Amino acid sequence: MSPTSPNASHASSLPFGQGHVTFLGAGPGDPGLLTLRAVEALAGADVLIAEPDVLEVVRGHARAGVSTPELTVVDKASTTADVPVLRDAANLVMEAARGGKRVVRAVTGDPGLDGDAAAEMLACASAGIPFEVVPGIATAVGVPAYAGVPLRDAQGTDVRFVDARTADDRCWTEVGSSDGTVVVSTSLDAVAAAAGELVAAGRKPDTPLTVTVAGTTTRQRTWTATLGTIAQVFKQGKVLPSPDGHQPVIAVVGERCAPAQRDQLAWFESKPLFGWKVLVPRTKEQAASLSDQLRSYGAVPHEVPTIAVEPPRTPQQMERAVKGLVTGRYEWIAFTSVNAVKAVREKFEEYGLDARAFAGIKVAAVGEQTAAALVDFGVKPDLVPSGEQSAAGLLEDWPPYDPVFDPIDRVFLPRADIATETLVAGLIELGWEVDDVTAYRTVRASPPPAETREAIKGGGFDAVLFTSSSTVRNLVGIAGKPHNVTVIACIGPATAKTAEEHGLRVDVLSPEPSVHKLAEALADFGTRRRETALEAGDPVTRPSERRPGARRRRTT
Repeated sequence: MSPTSPNASHASSLPFGQGHVTFLGAGPGDPGLLTLRAVEALAGADVLIAEPDVLEVVRGHARAGVSTPELTVVDKASTTADVPVLRDAANLVMEAARGGKRVVRAVTGDPGLDGDAAAEMLACASAGIPFEVVPGIATAVGVPAYAGVPLRDAQGTDVRFVDARTADDRCWTEVGSSDGTVVVSTSLDAVAAAAGELVAAGRKPDTPLTVTVAGTTTRQRTWTATLGTIAQVFKQGKVLPSPDGHQPVIAVVGERCAPAQRDQLAWFESKPLFGWKVLVPRTKEQAASLSDQLRSYGAVPHEVPTIAVEPPRTPQQMERAVKGLVTGRYEWIAFTSVNAVKAVREKFEEYGLDARAFAGIKVAAVGEQTAAALVDFGVKPDLVPSGEQSAAGLLEDWPPYDPVFDPIDRVFLPRADIATETLVAGLIELGWEVDDVTAYRTVRASPPPAETREAIKGGGFDAVLFTSSSTVRNLVGIAGKPHNVTVIACIGPATAKTAEEHGLRVDVLSPEPSVHKLAEALADFGTRRRETALEAGDPVTRPSERRPGARRRRTT
């Protein structure tokens, strides 16, 4: 039993009518920084009370139907200062817990550093309501780590944490007279004032300073300066004045955050596609693993379905084929897509069958995703193309029919209604009989929301990944042509040709017909683009930040 299990069972086996509260640290903003215990607590919550800036971070781990009452600002002073003080949280927590609910109260960073959370814990203790605390990664620690700013070195420098909004003269004097690292929580438009306080308290104006906004998210941005130059850096960079000046930031002051050191340690912001908004025009099921890979490169994937998958109009053909598979009609079954695997699996479940029904039948699969879907079903493919992952590649490796070694000469081929005849013709030429069965239909998806369509046509996306010719045609048909600053990446020559026929320049071509190789190719493109900018002494920008201009013609 895991160390967290006793706590989990305690929260879920409370006496009837007895509530329970979990004070949970949601971290600085990256959903990947939630702890295992946090995810476990969220899954068992009846009520989720979260600060607005972390609600989306935690909501995805809560069960369907969880109540999420909205926190409101009830303090006039904080409203005026644009700093929400969520005073009604304690009332919401107590009310839900008294009603016998399992409550998760999620705060930014760590609950132990949140004064309001501490007050709410005391209220629970006074009322006899059981509670637990799930620590989170403190913002003042997590953000510098993502910015490539170490707070200590081998010499073990002292580290002080200061909240500039509540710091008094004594606090500034203490940290100003120290030579240790100071981590200041403040707002973007108050950084210069905090720097002034430190200089007035004794820190040298040439002390290095880094300022990070939206830390641990793909919106993160870090500026490097000194206490004496930060105001000028913001002015020259047109960072301030800005309507977003109230955004919270983490400023790190001290010799340990020197610019040369950050250049080597800024691992997060130097990811190849950092902050890129990438359009993934595929079905949601197909896009999942691709989107995860893009996130690992620092990108922000935006999934837009271009096709919808529907059952065949007449299911009898599919039903006969599945029954024939069970009764020994086929020597082979060939899957050319994840959707084909899904269609057969759904029929199996309808008939109460499982992967054991494939016993004695050879299974072929085109593409790594299709093979993975079969493995998830409990079936290991006998044949996957050794070369090109396509119908032609499969035919290259498919054995000819041999009446001596093959007791049955028939192949079951579940496919889409619009599939080409290449595979069927090739199998027949090899001596096989083929049952080419419509397992599903593909239809054009509904147009995406107006906001997404405008972003596509207006240059709001940095890149778009086209994984087939149909995704090109369908995306242009339902949303319009991508803007000329958007990087176009295609999975193969046929898809690239279709893109060019629609007036698009292809910037990236996958070396293999694989969605993961396509994502790798885009990441390589981003790396080269970044290196070129750095070598030229130019700022590293995203494609969507370029000025609109004429799209170059693709050269060969």
